Amino acid sequence: MYVGTLSFDLLLGDVHSLKGKRSVVRPIVAELQRKYAVSAAEVGAQDLHRRTEVGLAAVSGDAGHLSDLLDRCERLVADRPEVELLAVRRRFHGDED
Repeated sequence: MYVGTLSFDLLLGDVHSLKGKRSVVRPIVAELQRKYAVSAAEVGAQDLHRRTEVGLAAVSGDAGHLSDLLDRCERLVADRPEVELLAVRRRFHGDED
């Protein structure tokens, strides 16, 4: 069994309130969950209106499949025009961990 996690540090574009932030972050989290069947949530910087941290986790029996899935999730977030991807942290845990 392999577990992979990604943590995205995002700078939001033209957002001036926490309500505006939710309207940007929720669709990203929902698309990750719907398209790739991963667990995803806003996990940090919840009191700042122009920054956020989104985390996701996935489990697979195949390390190659999991790595490909994490790559696709990272591309999806990086390609969103309304956010700037500042940093990505990737963790990968296998049976030997």
